[in-house]
Amino acid sequence: MIVVENLTKIYGKQRAVDNINFVAESGKITGFLGPNGAGKSTTMKIATGYLKATSGTVQVAGFDITTHTKEAQRALGYLPEHNPLYLDMYVREYLGFMGKIYKVARLENRIKEVIEMCGLEREAHKKVGMLSKGYRQRVGLAQALIHNPSVMILDEPTTGLDPNQIIEIRNLIKQIAQEKTILLSTHIMQEVQAICDKVVIIHLGKIVADAPVSEITKLFQTERILKVEFAESIDENIIAKNFEKILQIQHIAGNLWEIRTPADIDLRADLFQLAKMQNWTILEIKQEEKNIENVFRELTRTAI
Repeated sequence: MIVVENLTKIYGKQRAVDNINFVAESGKITGFLGPNGAGKSTTMKIATGYLKATSGTVQVAGFDITTHTKEAQRALGYLPEHNPLYLDMYVREYLGFMGKIYKVARLENRIKEVIEMCGLEREAHKKVGMLSKGYRQRVGLAQALIHNPSVMILDEPTTGLDPNQIIEIRNLIKQIAQEKTILLSTHIMQEVQAICDKVVIIHLGKIVADAPVSEITKLFQTERILKVEFAESIDENIIAKNFEKILQIQHIAGNLWEIRTPADIDLRADLFQLAKMQNWTILEIKQEEKNIENVFRELTRTAI
């Protein structure tokens, strides 16, 4: 697990991270989201031992990253956003070099295992600099796995990849996550919905959301949005007068209207009855579902 408790990092007068708490559980992928400057990268650098916290603690696999740094780092695999590889080394040579740093036992066997796990068999004889971006990411994941860590921190692992490569790397991460704790930073909201079990959102140094992916849209659903298309022109004032709890009714185009209500109000049945009374014909009525991108934008567009 990764356990972050009362973590604060101050640069001069700026609180980059402000007393945050969250847990990344074993066997699950935790998505760690935030706009630029939110404190996301600072938190991850503290968790890897690269930066020192001003106060608070981060435990990695039961070890405090500050007081038991070496033990925590032995349990940790890290893939930075800008994957720093030795381009003049061959893939096997590079993995061997990293394995020796970690003093991996039976290193040749482990190199073979991670090459197979990361789908690098056909590329293992090549120099890293000859590989595509997707395969370089696979090499980055392989080096993060070489010492068989129980915890992995992955910073933007699919940035710059084409759609096929993104799917391949996501599938690989899901496979790895079956046995490990994974904290994954990304700006791609579809990625969170595709592979994460839980999402933590940080904004201006504070945690603004921490919930399972399956529940986060329900927890932060403040409005219900209906898109209603009529066959003819209608008088929106009639709708507004009949439904006092409408937050907004807005003309979109043609005979298409958007109606916003509080999340606990569902107008669809009553709207059909009103249309019948007014001799209006409803061609289509569609309820917009809130997704993680909507939640993210809502939680991070205003100052705390």
